[in-house]
Amino acid sequence: MWYDSPFRDSRSLTALLRAIRREATRPIRIMEVCGGQTYALSRYRIEELLPDTVQMIHGPGCPVCVTPAETVEEALFIARSANTILCTFGDMLRVPGSGGESLLHLRTEGHEIRIVYSPLDTLKIARENPRQQVVFFAIGFETTTPLYTLLLNEAIATRLENLSLLTSLFTLPAAITHLTRDPDCKIDALLAAGHVCSITGIGEYRQLARQTGCPIAITGFEPADLLYGIYHVVQLHAQGRAEVVNAYSRAVAPQGNEQARRETSRFFTPCDARWRGLGTIAGSGLKLRPAYEQYEAQNRFHCAINTVTDASPCRAGEIMKGKISPRECPLFGRRCTPDSPQGPSMVSSEGACASFYRYRTT
Repeated sequence: MWYDSPFRDSRSLTALLRAIRREATRPIRIMEVCGGQTYALSRYRIEELLPDTVQMIHGPGCPVCVTPAETVEEALFIARSANTILCTFGDMLRVPGSGGESLLHLRTEGHEIRIVYSPLDTLKIARENPRQQVVFFAIGFETTTPLYTLLLNEAIATRLENLSLLTSLFTLPAAITHLTRDPDCKIDALLAAGHVCSITGIGEYRQLARQTGCPIAITGFEPADLLYGIYHVVQLHAQGRAEVVNAYSRAVAPQGNEQARRETSRFFTPCDARWRGLGTIAGSGLKLRPAYEQYEAQNRFHCAINTVTDASPCRAGEIMKGKISPRECPLFGRRCTPDSPQGPSMVSSEGACASFYRYRTT
């Protein structure tokens, strides 16, 4: 039996749906925080099976989607620089900057931009190209940041002086708190991402539940995981209890990964961060500590861009707040498709627009 088979069993799913319908006697708006959850909800068409009283809001947990246009512009600047190799995850290639240009455009023009599957791949590239600056476009949340600490540890140990990071790193709790206080974003409950909590542990989310008054379920990404989490928050909401349920205990320990957090704290410190579509959120980002600032590509290339005017009429920010659905955006499925994305939410498979387009337009 495949590992994930029990979490797709039709009898279990039917029982969970019945339990949700029984508990969901009053309206509830649930934000799934992670792009992986958004993808799974669309792929398995779970929202179509839920009662009308349960509405899902597609949150900001897709790092490709929330990397600001300013940082994309910095990546474009670096990629145009002489004797430079920019390394990136594949999804970032097609994310448009403020003027619509992307790294993919520069790559077709001959600039050296390489797709890597692991940040550690850039170590080999830097060693093989000692006369060129090698920059890794480091995006992500608490799950990927520990990988960047491994990269930095190795670069320091081997004295790789031609390697640096262009960082766009975020932490979710501050962003969630910001959204729950936004009058445009009415959230009653949250589904927290299991892989993030496997690093952070549960403590931050218990505090978050108390601060926001929202029940929270930590879930995995299989259909039963998601329905189990939805069931718990619907039940807690009906009872008026702002508590945390670990519905993904097979992967998430209460204490998380303490070593990963220590390494993250060693290299990075919290900072205010700008999220594409959401604006600047206090304390929601990570930046390199002063002792390691020489590995920040912004400093090496003197390319820090504070703000840019994003000319795109993309409404991904409103989608992340639950104000509109992807289909209500006038660009969706017309000017904006996965083949011709007008905003980052249509680029990444975990973006709400891309997931909706792929699985829910038929």
